[in-house]
Amino acid sequence: MSTAAFRPSRHSTRPVRVSFEFFPPKTEEMEKTLWASIERLAPLAPSFVSVTYGAGGSTRERTHATVKRLVDETALKPAAHLTCVAATRAEVDEVVRGYWAAGVRHIVALRGDPADGLGAAYIPHPGGYASSPDLVAGIKAIGNFEVSVAAYPEKHPESPSVEADIEMLKRKVDAGATRAMTQFFFDNDLYFRYLDRVRAKGIDIPIVPGILPVQNFKQAASFAKRAGASVPPWLATRFEGLDEDVETRRLIAAAVAAEQVIDLVDRGVTDLHFYTMNRADLVYAVCHLLGLRPQAEPARAAVAAE
Repeated sequence: MSTAAFRPSRHSTRPVRVSFEFFPPKTEEMEKTLWASIERLAPLAPSFVSVTYGAGGSTRERTHATVKRLVDETALKPAAHLTCVAATRAEVDEVVRGYWAAGVRHIVALRGDPADGLGAAYIPHPGGYASSPDLVAGIKAIGNFEVSVAAYPEKHPESPSVEADIEMLKRKVDAGATRAMTQFFFDNDLYFRYLDRVRAKGIDIPIVPGILPVQNFKQAASFAKRAGASVPPWLATRFEGLDEDVETRRLIAAAVAAEQVIDLVDRGVTDLHFYTMNRADLVYAVCHLLGLRPQAEPARAAVAAE
């Protein structure tokens, strides 16, 4: 009888750490969905939860309001997204100081997309931060924030090459970034090849895989096209013919997401960042599969004024 290979996803005593990304709601109904999802996922004790910042700073107030509510009403550690698009340094710095005053100690620093979205030409604000490394340095100059940044296994759509993209990541690390979360991907080999190249450049911060559970294949494929992420043919085949079969599509989505994260864990990954799309059930199921269980909610700690 052959001995089965050791599977960390089944037997590891070192738990997987997870974080969740949400986006600020536009309507009252979306607000209810968001907070129901947060309530569902919070007992899994994520390392942090991040809240996105719309193209051109379009969700600035809603992002701030969502982050502040997370600080005030939950024991979760929120990370606020911040970009340098369409704002002066003084305006961005004011937002950073506002987060510090609200008790936020973690910012996800991004260059950001123009107000017209992906595909539009990026033009730095004449009085603003020119790039994400500049923004990272500006944040660190204001307070002792933890600063996370983005990484791109298939390169940012505007980068001339993966090498140029990795050099940009190195600049962000040199400016003070302490973690990178990747753009989502569906082929795990892309992540591991990218990780090898990043480490070869001397970048040693955690490069956390960004996972997009496929709630809706057409929507995910559209996101991928705009973000420069590839969609392997096998993934399209798995969802083929299920446009009107919602229940089977949900089962396939769970199987696809589970397959991806189990493979990552079996290959040594210990941290995962989930793009939840403000929906909890699929993410919760995958986390359960990885061994995460609801924890007793700790008392919300008051943040001392610093």
